[in-house]
Amino acid sequence: MRYLHTMIRVSDLEESLNFFKLLDIHEVSRKENEQARFTLVFLSATGDEKLVENAKSPLIELTFNWDEKDYDGGRNFGHLAFEVDDIYAVCKRLLQNKIIINRPPRDGRMAFVQSPDQISIELLQKGKPLPVISPWKEMPNQGTW
Repeated sequence: MRYLHTMIRVSDLEESLNFFKLLDIHEVSRKENEQARFTLVFLSATGDEKLVENAKSPLIELTFNWDEKDYDGGRNFGHLAFEVDDIYAVCKRLLQNKIIINRPPRDGRMAFVQSPDQISIELLQKGKPLPVISPWKEMPNQGTW
């Protein structure tokens, strides 16, 4: 058995693609089905290109149903988790692009954000936690994750 992908339904494909680009997660393939009126976009983390080529990297599948816009319960999904080289740099880039940091990286190790469709994304610092610094250590939680 091999883990292939995680599928999430999205209500605005371009908004979701822009969100994942901020996390350095990029489109690797796309399938459109005009008759069934849906688009599938497969994404991979930057750095996994060789693994994707060899079909050994799990992917994120964004499913965009053209006629359906309202998806509730994104939190029921759980979350996606990504290891990052510098959690502070990633969170700063997200904040600069008006993404709310639901659980800031106060400990230099973990943060949570949400996609435009309220899918929780966990960011984990690669290796040991970074030193605890401002403004992160004082930043309160916002919303749920």
